Amino acid sequence: MARSALLNVMVAAADKAGRSLARDFGEVENLQVSRKGPADFVSKADMRAEEIVYRELSKARPSYGFLGEEGTEEKGDGTHRWIVDPLDGTTNFLHGIPIFAVSIALERQGELIAGVVYNPVMDELYVAEKGQGAFVNDRRLRVSARTDLADCLIGTGLPFLGHGNQVRTLSELQQLFGSIAGIRRPGAAALDLAWVAAGRYDGFWEHSLKPWDMAAGIVLVREAGGFVSDAAGRDKFLDTGSVVVGNEIVHRQLLKMISAAGGPKAGPRS
Repeated sequence: MARSALLNVMVAAADKAGRSLARDFGEVENLQVSRKGPADFVSKADMRAEEIVYRELSKARPSYGFLGEEGTEEKGDGTHRWIVDPLDGTTNFLHGIPIFAVSIALERQGELIAGVVYNPVMDELYVAEKGQGAFVNDRRLRVSARTDLADCLIGTGLPFLGHGNQVRTLSELQQLFGSIAGIRRPGAAALDLAWVAAGRYDGFWEHSLKPWDMAAGIVLVREAGGFVSDAAGRDKFLDTGSVVVGNEIVHRQLLKMISAAGGPKAGPRS
């Protein structure tokens, strides 16, 4: 695929940060047996990856704003903003599970226009730009065409210590358990969304996310022909922290499930 100059900048930053994470990931297994464990090491790996992404993006586009999961934030020109998670799937990384990614999105005048999600261990590079389609390692992506929930594999996130609403999540899961082929929770929202774009999942929903968890993945899903909204069926996902995705029919059914479980009532999609 032909990439724009901006997308090339994003890919280069993700690749450089990904190589750093891959090297650090190789050390995590050795640290599992130590008394202190790998937590401090992984925290430093995360911050180091954000520094790499910030440096690479700022060098190429010094006027752009920046919002990073590790606390780096700059207003910039007020028109463009990078939204970055340098290590989505930190807990997986910490435990030596190779499901994590660098996630970089570009927002222009409040609209998400480009996204890159890179898993350096699996060497899968997902890229998308508004109007140009979504790709993994240069292969064009399309969301799944399945429409019967009984055939569908759905991804989600689950609450953990100090985060999320367990009661709501259990209610939503109960709405789906008897209707679908299976539920998956790998623990890296950026990759979950990328896998919807790739047709591996038929849909995905999660609450209590941050902008950097989902921004790049949202571009991927949209450019792969998918539908994206928050839990109320609106486009306020970066504000509300909830996201629901799938093809048109699966997306509608997931919104219906959330509403039946006592979640926000879905309004007209924008």
